[in-house]
Amino acid sequence: MGLIDNYLLSLILFTPALGALVLVFLPSEPRSLHRWGALLISLIPLALTVYLWFQFDRSLPGFQFEESAIWYEAIQSSYHLGVDGLSLTMVLLTTLLTPLSILASFSIQDRVKPYMVLFLFLETGMLGVFLALDLLIFFVFYEVGLVPMFFLINQWGSEYGERTLFGGVKVQARTYASFKFMIYTMGASLGLLLAIQLIGVTAGTYDLVRLVEIWPSLTVIEQVPLALPVSTIKSIAFWAFVVAFALKVPVWPFHTWLPDAHTEAPTAGSMILAGVLLKLGGYGFLRLVLPLYPTESYQFAGALAFLAVMAIIFGAFGAFGQKDFKRLVAYSSINHMGFVVLGIAAAAFAAGSPQIDPLDANIALNGAVLQMFNHGLSAAGMFFLVGVIYERTHTRNLEDYGGLFPLIPAYGGILIFTAMASLGLPGLNGFISEFLVVRGAWAIFPVFTAVAMLGLLFTGAYVLKGIKHVLQGPLNEKWVGHLSEINTREIFVIAPLMVLMLQLGVWPAWLLDVINGAMTALFQMNALF
Repeated sequence: MGLIDNYLLSLILFTPALGALVLVFLPSEPRSLHRWGALLISLIPLALTVYLWFQFDRSLPGFQFEESAIWYEAIQSSYHLGVDGLSLTMVLLTTLLTPLSILASFSIQDRVKPYMVLFLFLETGMLGVFLALDLLIFFVFYEVGLVPMFFLINQWGSEYGERTLFGGVKVQARTYASFKFMIYTMGASLGLLLAIQLIGVTAGTYDLVRLVEIWPSLTVIEQVPLALPVSTIKSIAFWAFVVAFALKVPVWPFHTWLPDAHTEAPTAGSMILAGVLLKLGGYGFLRLVLPLYPTESYQFAGALAFLAVMAIIFGAFGAFGQKDFKRLVAYSSINHMGFVVLGIAAAAFAAGSPQIDPLDANIALNGAVLQMFNHGLSAAGMFFLVGVIYERTHTRNLEDYGGLFPLIPAYGGILIFTAMASLGLPGLNGFISEFLVVRGAWAIFPVFTAVAMLGLLFTGAYVLKGIKHVLQGPLNEKWVGHLSEINTREIFVIAPLMVLMLQLGVWPAWLLDVINGAMTALFQMNALF
């Protein structure tokens, strides 16, 4: 196993892409060949990640299983991979949700081959972000993930609905959503690329491990435009990073692309978009913003906390006001991811405040990372369940359902369980992570945390609203005899998510032990700069 250990991260990273290339050269028919082929290929990174999980030494600080090779020698950029507790957690989430999303896609009938190929390339893009320890490599994979998702929304999204653009031009809603997703994310990424180039040229390296040592303490930058102070240059670069990652999370007011993208994406696309792609923003804050910009993170932590609280509140209010079931779940993602940003902002402020107990900051950071993992499970589950009912009714309008529990009791029970996990019911996974964020942030930002509780209150309101309209109340007679129960394949998709929701609600230590080592090291690195 020594050879496998030496290249384990590369195997995890590139197996989906290599598998996609194999599928490209296979005939388009039968479609089952591509369905099962993509599923089996996606299970390989999952198996390797499970092996990595058990080989990972939680007692060692820093990165493990590192791989390094010269990639672009002229600019000192290298192919550098590594994992710590943070990235390992996100890799596990990605490799778990991808095969489940592919299994959920077995109902896709149109152009199955390109669909599965794009999904596997998407997995490689997401994994590359979590494994890269070189800023240029990070950015390459960060952008690679956009292209497959654009086509998944544009070509396999909802066929219904139109949007009217300026001048009265009408386009399909999925076309509008896909281009909005691409323009928003690529526009924000332009500033990120320029800031990365600034850092690399100035420091003489793109290696993240070296940059964490060099960049925060750098006081002299040659050829500064307009003779700006170094602090100003760093602040500009800081905000370039923040805007890119805030839009990816997304936090208010950078959130408007998300409901459209979620609503129009195919079911599996929504599962991955909510389950993993949104986490790239939170991961970017933790992996890049806090270590590279500790001073600026402290200075602007209050502003970031304000945006997080607005996302929590407006996300909850927005979800409560929806009649479209899928759009309700989409706004709930804004609400839940706001807690991730609140935990990060609290830790950023605590790092520059010696009077704040470091334990509070560490609790907030642990809660933020656990919330990313937990939200990935519950959001993917909720979007899948919306897709299940949509495939049977061909409507997402909550008012078109009504009293369906007697017709589909198994589906109803699964929906209630998953919704309660999303709500944060004690005993399920959502409670643990949000409690940790609130507990840690309360000692650092008590006012912001108290205001955020308003959003937490409305979380219960919109979840119960959704359950009420779908399952409770008088039975809508038009569905009698026309609505089938959740099938075996669909149960195989949701069952692993439900098991983890319950396990993490009862015993979160197995995951928190891994997360805590990375978060403790991160805070110690940033503390008092």
